[in-house]
This record gives sequence, C-alpha cells and structure tokens, in this order.
Amino acid sequence: MRRTAVFGSAGTLIAGTLILGALTAPAAGAATSHGRDDEAAGAAVAADRAARAGIDWMDCPADWGLEKPIQCGFVTVPLDYARPNGKKIKIAVDRIAATGTPAERQGALLYNPGGPGGSGLKFPRRVTTKNAIWANAAKAYDFVGFDPRGVGHSAPISCVDPTEFVKGPKADPVPDSEADKLAQRKLAAEYAKGCAEKSGDMLPFMTTRNTARDLDVVRAALGEKKLNYVGVSYGTYLGAVYGTLYPNHVRRMVVDSVVNPDKNNIWYEANLGQDIAFEGRLKDWMNWVAQHDDAYHLGKTYTEVQQQWVTLRAAAKKSPLGGKVGPAELIGFFQNAPYYDSMWAPVAEAWSAYAAGDPQPLIDSAAADLTDTAGNIASENGNAVYTAVECADAAWPTSWNKWNADNSRLHKKYPFMTWANAWMNLPCATWSTPRQQPTQVKTGKGLPPVLIAQSERDAATPYEGAVQLHKAFKGSRLITEKNAGSHGITNLVNPCINSKVETYLLTGKLDSKDVTCEPHATPKP
Repeated sequence: MRRTAVFGSAGTLIAGTLILGALTAPAAGAATSHGRDDEAAGAAVAADRAARAGIDWMDCPADWGLEKPIQCGFVTVPLDYARPNGKKIKIAVDRIAATGTPAERQGALLYNPGGPGGSGLKFPRRVTTKNAIWANAAKAYDFVGFDPRGVGHSAPISCVDPTEFVKGPKADPVPDSEADKLAQRKLAAEYAKGCAEKSGDMLPFMTTRNTARDLDVVRAALGEKKLNYVGVSYGTYLGAVYGTLYPNHVRRMVVDSVVNPDKNNIWYEANLGQDIAFEGRLKDWMNWVAQHDDAYHLGKTYTEVQQQWVTLRAAAKKSPLGGKVGPAELIGFFQNAPYYDSMWAPVAEAWSAYAAGDPQPLIDSAAADLTDTAGNIASENGNAVYTAVECADAAWPTSWNKWNADNSRLHKKYPFMTWANAWMNLPCATWSTPRQQPTQVKTGKGLPPVLIAQSERDAATPYEGAVQLHKAFKGSRLITEKNAGSHGITNLVNPCINSKVETYLLTGKLDSKDVTCEPHATPKP
C-alpha cells in the first residue's frame, strides 16, 4: 500500500495523508442494494462477452509512454456487476509477447503493483528494458499490465484539482492543538465532498471485489482459461480476493509484500499497524546513516541522527525550506527510505547536503513540481482511488473520539507517520457511499498452491500479513527475507528469492516447506 498525501489548504492534500468526508447518497441501484450472487452472475456474463470479443490490440498512444513492441487495448466491464447490461467502463490493458519459442509459451502473466491506485501498465517494460530478474519468465509468458478501474486510462476518478492537490507547503500533519485537528477534519470534509461531486457515480463501485471481477473479465478477454498473476503490496490483497472469488480460475499466483487480509484488519487496523512498522524501519535506516557518518555527517549514533531529523522538521515548520518544503513535504520525501532500501542513499544524500549548508537538493527532492502536469494528474488520481477503494471496501469507525484516541496514543511512541496516516484515511469516517463487509479470504475448491514473499521488517505491509495469508491459503509457501525490510522484494536482486519465484512461474513447483532467505545486499553510500 502506497500513500503520499496529507491535507493542506483549500481541501488539497500532500505527501502523507487524507481525511474525513460527507459524500452524497448513492444513486439508486448502487452496489450494496444487490446480493453478491447477482454480482457473481453478472461477472460471469461479462467474462463470457469478453471471451467472445477479445481485445483489439494496437500500438500504444504516444502519451502513454510505452514503447513498441508493447501493444495496448481495452476490455469492457460493467460499472455495477449486479447490472451487467447497465453502464459500462473500459479497462486499459497492455502486453508484450513472450520472448521464447511457441513451445515455451505458457500464457499471459498479469501484474498489479499496489495502491490502491497504482497503474500496472509499466509491467511489460520489464522486457523492453531487459530486466534480468524476469528474463526467463518473459520467455514463457506474455507480460500483461492494466489500469484498475478508476485509475489512469480506466475511467479515471478525481476528487480535487490536480494543481491544488500538489501545491505546497501543506499544514504540519502533527497537530499542536485541538484547533489544528478541527482544521484537518474540515479539510477532510471538503476533500470528500470533492470526491462525490467529481466522481460520485463511480464511488459505490470502487471496491476490491469489483476490481477482482474486472481481473477475471480481462483474463477471459485474453483467451486464458486460468490466471497467472503477480501482485505486490495492495496487489496481494487483490490477489487474495481474486483467489477467494475464483479459486478454480487460478493457475499460478505470486504475492509479494502482503496486506494482512484478515477481515478485521481491512482497512482501519491495517493503517494503524503501518504507523508502528514505519517507525521501526525508519530506525533501521537511521542506524545505517549513523554507521556511514563518514559519508553523511549526520551523527554517529541513532540518537544523534534522530535528533537531526527533529531539528530539520522544526526548521521546516518555522519557515518552509525554499518556501516550498514544510514538515508534511519532508514526511512525504523521507518516507521513501523506510519503504525502499534503494532510497536509503538518495534521501540521506539530500539530507546531508542540507546539513552541510546546501538546501537545494532537499528542496528539489521534496517539493512538488508544479510543471509536471501529467505527474500531478496521476498523483491526484492515485490518491482519489486509494481513498475510494479503502472507504468502500469496509466499514470504518465513525467516532472522531476513537480516531483521536487511537492516533494520539500511537503518536507518543511512533510519531513519524501516525498523524499523517490518520489524515490520509479520515475521509472514510464519514464516507456515505455504500460500504461492504470485507471479503473473508479463504481457500476455495481448486485453488492451487500460492507463493508468498515477504521481508521481515516491511513498513508498508508488516510481516504478520504474510503469515495470515499463508494460513488462509492452504498449501501456500512463504519465503521470508530475514533481517530485511524493503517493500516489493521480487524485483530486487536476491538469488534465493529470484530463483524460487522463477521456478514456480515456469514449473509450478514449490519447496516442500517454507523458506528463509538471507537479505539482499545492504545499500552502500
């Protein structure tokens, strides 16, 4: 799960969080007015139609940034699966053909990178950019990406003007007073109202279950009898829901950096769990920075480095760096380090330059680029989808007292992300479109063994998620990368993990028991 937004002025967001909202009542015939049997029947109708229609593949539009020989197309799905003859939307898909011989080809491999709100259209570029980790899998599979409903080129939704969304500096997410909290709550209501005004017809149907149904329709349109799938982060939850709804449609499934699918965890508790995990991984990174004080000069101990963070944050609060980077923007940039080991050195370098008297690298890295129109549209859209899906997937606490108590308690021990994360999700407290009960993820008849990969100290999807999915999907195998914490580990160089993922995708074979791998290489300054 990726987050990058916090509230600032005029109902806009920033890197780190969202908030509260009162949305308009759903239109008649919204998703929850029907039973799941109706939706299952509608999904079967849609898949049958898609299988007959196929996909009209063509060169990708120039502004999609997808080079030949990648091809693009669309798959038509119902907005509301309970009404398969009602309003339709189009799901954008792309593919690159398997690079091996016809005898080597095993079908299509679909991919979701997470979010909710992430686009998977760049997945085929792992072939055009010659990603060695995936080279052998690419011989056997067409690599297929897609924009989930509401994302990118698939009936995109929006909540606010993209320029306003990225504009900074935003308000400090850590409140100093009850007045600060009230201001954030009001901004949340404005944001949620914007979602309803701009995208109200889509919101009741922006659920993980509907995205899983879309995935099955795409499978059918590709002419595939069964799904081969790789999901990362939120993509693991999408895969878990798909595997529960369509167990006998799964051929191979790899899930990497796992959302805890326990229905009591979706989604309020999941976000509280992140606050704790981010603090732990931030400490790992700061310890690494201290170990390399000869390169960064930010302190020789964790305590000294952490104090530098406190000092930097206070300086940005007093006067935003370059007039653009306040505490919220700093959190948005610095959270990259707990997310990804590949960002340990870049974040430390920008911070080190600031401490040495050159603030520009940090400003350039953390401030919004208002000239990046396409990027800002994508950022706002991704945040809108994140909010819509998490709010529609499950019931959320409606009492501000509970939100306030839980986040005040956590902030005392885990201050890095707690309040930023709270504001990110607070719109769900008053989201008035239909809310469903989360899917009870379980092993259904016909589900083959699933491969699960997880690092021990992942901040965005804590390790317990992989353990829970392993329990829920009988016969699955868990690869644990010990003493590591990067998010999304199947695309990192670690032969222990890479070889097992490749063997599974190519042969379907798994180890006889769960596996522990040594960590991938530690970053160097």
